[in-house]
Amino acid sequence: MADMTLGVIIGNRDFFPDRLVTEARRDVLKLFQETGIDPVMVSETETKLGSVETWAHAKRCAELFRANRDRIDGVLVTLPNFGDEKGVADTLKLAGLNVPVLVQAYPDDLNQLSVERRRDAFCGKVSVCNNLRQYGFPYSLTTLHTDELLSGTFRKDLADFLGVCRVVRGIRRARIGAVGARPSAFNTTRYSEKLLEASGVSVSTLDLSEALGDANRLPGDDPRVRRKLDEIGTYAAAPGVPPESLVLMARLAIVLEDWMAQYDLQATALQCWSSLQRNYGVNCCTIMSMMSEKLMPSACEVDVAGAVAMYALQLASGRPSGLVDWNNNYGQDPNKCVFFHCGNWAKSFVPGVKISNAPILGSTLGLENTFGAMEGRAPAGPVTFARITTDDQAGCIRAYAGEGRFTDDPLATFGSRAVVEIPDLQKLMRYICRNGFEHHVAMNASLCAGVLAEAFDNYLGWETCLHR
Repeated sequence: MADMTLGVIIGNRDFFPDRLVTEARRDVLKLFQETGIDPVMVSETETKLGSVETWAHAKRCAELFRANRDRIDGVLVTLPNFGDEKGVADTLKLAGLNVPVLVQAYPDDLNQLSVERRRDAFCGKVSVCNNLRQYGFPYSLTTLHTDELLSGTFRKDLADFLGVCRVVRGIRRARIGAVGARPSAFNTTRYSEKLLEASGVSVSTLDLSEALGDANRLPGDDPRVRRKLDEIGTYAAAPGVPPESLVLMARLAIVLEDWMAQYDLQATALQCWSSLQRNYGVNCCTIMSMMSEKLMPSACEVDVAGAVAMYALQLASGRPSGLVDWNNNYGQDPNKCVFFHCGNWAKSFVPGVKISNAPILGSTLGLENTFGAMEGRAPAGPVTFARITTDDQAGCIRAYAGEGRFTDDPLATFGSRAVVEIPDLQKLMRYICRNGFEHHVAMNASLCAGVLAEAFDNYLGWETCLHR
């Protein structure tokens, strides 16, 4: 994952020992060097010890932040002592960055509460947060109210905060491609482009007939088609799949990737049935899987909101995402269920995946028209799930996120599939049904639900349920 840049504000009050500020600056530089973070902070000569306390300090620090506005992903406020709450808030107000802010405060040592070493940052953090709230700035907190910058707990907090920054920055400038019309039977994938746009998510559309027309005009011996066929062959085994079906997949993949590049799209949602099978003769699951594996998430049934959730999970974790159905109960176990789709999951979820057909769709559309579905079973491991929905009646975006695990429990079926164990699953399913969420949910083989909830609720302003 690319290196990130954080603005740094070292809070200070001048009647506390200077050495505390110097030590904090040293800790910041050490931590950032170890984690690949690029710091933007005033030098020790621009303000007193490189800290922010006065109005003049705030103006200088804000000027530096504004000059680096395009590359600052978030701001770390570190309090080696009580700090100056106005200095911190004024800096953020003058800088106008609109990025996530993490507030950290150093702990006092019970053996060093003399004038020479006392910090009082426990109290100062409360004052800084109070002022940030007064000024209208959202901010993130550390697990422990006071913590050392170089501690293990803070390193985890920082890693999560970087995930929050990636999600917020990515969603606010996301560009999603919608290919084809929503299948008529799927009211559940309806969404509001205007509500998404209000959060920074833009949607570009492509008529499916244009995509299929461009694909059909690509000759089978085109060098790009041959290269894409080689890529498909390397990606997954395709026993029994007719060569002509593979050529159709390769052609469509080229058209979609060209379109994404032309409009700088990060994710797509495709009309995967039934026009594609009837008028083109394949499933697009394989090429969707390949795009998701390359961190270009692709959702079924023109589920644009699902694609946004997939992208958010990817931003949080740095790993591919998938889109699934909340599909089946798992016997009598109230905390287990089956994730299923006919086969577009990234290969990361199903290491032994193969290209096959889609038996359910094939029962009405003809199996010969459904080659391209992916078949495989997700192995045991962690999973985070998330969903966003555009609530037109309330005029807002809502979301939920939670964590569980893939299990090795027996599962005799086809398609892309997994058995998932989620604590208090019945409570979650009641919440989903009570609040009108879709039957689709995005998933990611990581544990990052807290990161998503913080980004969605605190910074994007989406009403979010974090299932625990």
